[in-house]
Amino acid sequence: MADSQPEAPPSLYAAREPIFPRRVSGKFRNLKWVIMIVTLGVYYLTPWIRWDRGPNLPDQAVLVDLANRRFFFFWIEIWPHEFYFIAGLLIMAGLGLFLFTSALGRVWCGYACPQTVWTDLFILVERWVEGDRNARLRLHRQKKLDFRKARLRLTKWVLWFLIGLATGGAWVFYFTDAPTLLRDLVTLNAHPVAYTTMLVLTMTTFIFGGFAREQICIYACPWPRIQAAMMDEDTLTVGYREWRGEPRGKLKKGKLDANQGDCIDCMACVNVCPMGIDIRDGQQLECITCALCIDACDDVMAKIGKPRGLIDYLAASDETSERAGNDPRPVWRHIFRPRTIMYTTLWSLVGLGLVFALFIRPDVEMNVAPVRNPTFVTLSDGSIRNTYDVRLLNKHGDDRPFRITVAGDPALRVQLEGTPYESVTVPADSNYLQRVYVIAPPDSQPAEAERTEFRFWVEDTSNGERAYKDTIFNGRTN
Repeated sequence: MADSQPEAPPSLYAAREPIFPRRVSGKFRNLKWVIMIVTLGVYYLTPWIRWDRGPNLPDQAVLVDLANRRFFFFWIEIWPHEFYFIAGLLIMAGLGLFLFTSALGRVWCGYACPQTVWTDLFILVERWVEGDRNARLRLHRQKKLDFRKARLRLTKWVLWFLIGLATGGAWVFYFTDAPTLLRDLVTLNAHPVAYTTMLVLTMTTFIFGGFAREQICIYACPWPRIQAAMMDEDTLTVGYREWRGEPRGKLKKGKLDANQGDCIDCMACVNVCPMGIDIRDGQQLECITCALCIDACDDVMAKIGKPRGLIDYLAASDETSERAGNDPRPVWRHIFRPRTIMYTTLWSLVGLGLVFALFIRPDVEMNVAPVRNPTFVTLSDGSIRNTYDVRLLNKHGDDRPFRITVAGDPALRVQLEGTPYESVTVPADSNYLQRVYVIAPPDSQPAEAERTEFRFWVEDTSNGERAYKDTIFNGRTN
């Protein structure tokens, strides 16, 4: 008896089958159009919003200034040591995603995810160039590459590439002054990093939106697998009322058989799905909850005189109640429940904390770093000198005079390197490193005192705003 060959393990990856969703109209499709226009408009236009920041900074409302390690958002300026604002925004984004997923399933994926938004845009271009579903199917199945097919494909790919180029170009505009960079890009004087970044983003947008649409959502994105932990039996998600639609049957002479359900197996829900799934088969990992199948099914139900909602936003807890003949539960009862209220509360607390921190942060700050080599120096007259590097931060839009003093020990005096005065001018909207000497005269400390605590003060003499840092004076006096 011949040895049987071991069975090959099932593949974890399925080759992509092109999907050609049919055009559909309805409230959810209209909502997706609005969100697509708003999100793309914000992304493409934001770098061009001007904002007067004075003579030393680009007049750009939103700018990630990597060279100076700062982030500008309209009137808000985030410095490197204030990264907690960015961390707080990321926490709010995570909590917001948890909130929307627990209330409405993968609503982020279906409406606002960049992959979904750009895919919608690419499908719109594809439909405009090649026609609706049936025309695109015929073109795809056409084996012969004639002039018409080549022209349509080339036109579509060129438009996709231009969208990708605009996407990559808009991204790099967030990192430097947009008009200046545009001029440098056109004249070929921009930094190679700008061209490289644009090329990478252009090609990823072109490939992800045009040729790997569903594969990105199924295989590359982790969220479909994480979302199960965020959902429960009261989460609203797109579903099929199987108890109402089954058994399926075709229309006969324009009428439904008395023994069949409302579903006439028209495949409208499948034909409009950008993921190519059949929602009637139940919840599936591939479903992005875009709700286009709801629009398609509602349109069919209206035509055959049946109530809308055969496919609708449903919760698992609705099934038992509706099978018993009860009316659907109100949407608000699914959305406002302890879990979503908890997420909303946490999200609000983080947001309020960030706003509070934003309003109480000072415009003058300082940081003190003692120079440790040597720890102290004994001068010829017996005085002890400690050296400190004091970094002064001026967040104002003009130069400010800062005076540095010490408190805590009346015997200590301050000497600034490079100037006989106690004040130094700090340039506008910048930090300034000043070396400071603190000197204790002879016999000013008891013999057992090797470390003395004191406080540095810095004062903006133009408006009286102050900041301080506590530090240590090292040394022994004899």
